[in-house]
Parts: sequence; structure tokens; C-alpha cells
Amino acid sequence: MAISPKQGRPDYDLIIVGASFAGLVAARTAAHRGLAVAVIDAKPEPGARVRSTGILVKEAIGECDIPASLTRKIPGVRMYAPNGHHMDLTAPGYFFLATDTAGLMRWLAREAAGAGADLMFGARFTDATLFADCIHLHGLDLSARYLLGADGARSRVAEVFGLGRNREFLIGLETEYEETPTVDPDFLHCFIDSKRAPGYLGWVVPGAGMTQVGLAVSDAPFGAARKPDYQAFLKSIDNRFALWNCEVLRKRSGPIPCGGLVSPLSTHRVLLTGDAAGLVSPLTAGGIRLAFQYGRRAAATISDYLQDGGPDPGAVMAKEYPTFALKTWMRRLWSMAPPNALLNATLFTPPMRALAQRIYFERKAVKTTGKSLTAPSSGETLSVAI
Repeated sequence: MAISPKQGRPDYDLIIVGASFAGLVAARTAAHRGLAVAVIDAKPEPGARVRSTGILVKEAIGECDIPASLTRKIPGVRMYAPNGHHMDLTAPGYFFLATDTAGLMRWLAREAAGAGADLMFGARFTDATLFADCIHLHGLDLSARYLLGADGARSRVAEVFGLGRNREFLIGLETEYEETPTVDPDFLHCFIDSKRAPGYLGWVVPGAGMTQVGLAVSDAPFGAARKPDYQAFLKSIDNRFALWNCEVLRKRSGPIPCGGLVSPLSTHRVLLTGDAAGLVSPLTAGGIRLAFQYGRRAAATISDYLQDGGPDPGAVMAKEYPTFALKTWMRRLWSMAPPNALLNATLFTPPMRALAQRIYFERKAVKTTGKSLTAPSSGETLSVAI
């Protein structure tokens, strides 16, 4: 039975479901533009249940200035073949940022609240009904003129409103250890290994006050399920990093959307953004820069629509969101998990280095061990949200 909306003016101009990167940046933007904004999230507080490595490309700080105290600069990438041989990639002036991800979430929440957004943690979105130009959220007794779904890879907003849903995922596991001197702090350590990480990779990150160690796998072609062999991965890197001697701080796991942009993205007065919209590179699983960029743009278009009679936000963002066509095709090829013998023989050959250049290191000159690639201009890196 339909639930009637409350009488009178809606409680908010915009309600955002999901208080992660995209949702909080959108809330700050919309509030700065004069909208009455609320953010709802089932978590007890913004730093709880973090599901991301929090690795940022340099371009991300152009989308959202972040306090240096919450980050650690990492100037290069060390890529390992299955046989343990590696190649170092660096570029003058370029860097990645490891973050205190829980602290970053709390900072983003303070920024949104400071702009005027109401943050409602411990509030779970379950259902909603659209009546004319008002959306009523069941169970929360809230209403809004517009709803933005930024509620992650398995979006409940998408399910309720019959929007596109993520169907392809990486499955990731990560452990945070105490900071350890055995990990070279100048590199993101990325392990290509089709036996232990089919369809993706393993990583060791010299994080902000910690060491992050993770592994993700993709489903096999034709839908066959794979499970990360995390213990085997840890054993394989023990001699290099001696993590067995380090204190475990936190563990996390979860799905990472890798199927590209979902469709449809919107319906009347409802729009998806961030992971809910599939705004994650299918190939690299990088999504934070995209969350910053398109969370802000989604909020701006919603503001234009509600305040100035601008074009429908769903139509605008459908044109602006990246489609990832080439990267989706490349993701499916990589999900086939070429055998390790082939990777050992080819990973650092000129064609494979050229492919790495095309994916991660475009345009700017990159120094390698005895080789030359190019530096990232596309905002991509091996970065996951789990």
C-alpha cells in the first residue's frame, strides 16, 4: 500500500544516500549552493567500516583539496612479475597519495556539515516513494525534492527505483598492519600473479601511519566464481616484507564494481553517482577521483535544476559520466587471467610496457629501471575500494 507524503514543503531540497567520497563531496557542493541538504548513512559515524585502500592519484587533489596531515606521498610504482622480478616507475613531479581513509571520511563529513548539510548517521535507507515532485523516505519520515544515490556498489537506491545495478565485481581483501620499515616507502608495490590474484593483483602500500596489504580477484569468464587466496599471497611476500612480525590493526573485505557505467542512471528526481553508478575504472578499479569529480558535478546539476529550472540532472550526467567502453573490454581480457609463465616471459617486454604506458602512464616522461615510460595524466592507478 502506498504511503502518502507529508503535507506541505518537503523537509529538504536534496537527500543523499551514502556518506562516502561521492556523497559527502556532493553534500558540501549542494549546501554551498544554497540547497537544504541531508545525508543519510547506516554507519554509526563517517570513519566506520571503511572499504577502500584510499589511494589517490595526484589529479584527485585538484578535485578536492585534502589536508596534508591525512596523506602520505608515494612517488612511484614497483610492479612485480609472478617470478619476483620487478620494474620501478617514477615521474618528475608526479606522486600518489596514501591516506588515513577513516580520517579523510571524517574530514569530508566536517566539510559537508560546515557548509550546512545535515548528516544523519545510523539512518538506513530502505524504501522510498515518489509523489509528484516529492520523494518520501519510508521509515525515516523524511522527504525531499530530489534524491541522490551514492550508496555504494550494491545500491539500495538503484534497487528501489529500478535503476541500473552493478553486475560485475572484483572481490577484495585487505589488512592494515602497523607501519613497518621493510616496505620501501617510495613505491606502491603491485604484484601481478594469475595464480593468487586472477583478474587483478595484490598490493602492499606504505600507508599513512600503517602498511596496507591486499588482494583482489575477478570472477572468471562466463560467470565462474573465484575466491582470493589471501593466505597464499601473504606467504609469498613474507620473505620480502616479514609481515608475520607486524601487529594487525584492521581487516576489511568487499565487492568492487568493475562492469562499467550502469544503465539507466536516473529516473524522475533520482540520480546515481559514485560506485552506485559504476563510476569505477573497470580495468584499474580506481574510483576516488571519479567520486570527487562527479559527486561535485551531480550536486551542481541538481542545484541548477531545482533553483534555476536547469536541464534534468539525469540527462546531463548521462552525457558527462565516462562510459569506459575500452576499459570494459580490457577488463574482460584481463579477467581471463593469462598463465604466470606467459606473464613472466612478457610482462616487461616492449609491447607490455607500451600497454602499461597506455593504461596508467600517459604523456609525461616516466623514469624506469633502464627504460622509459610516461607519467599518469588520466588519473588512473591500481587503486581499489573494498
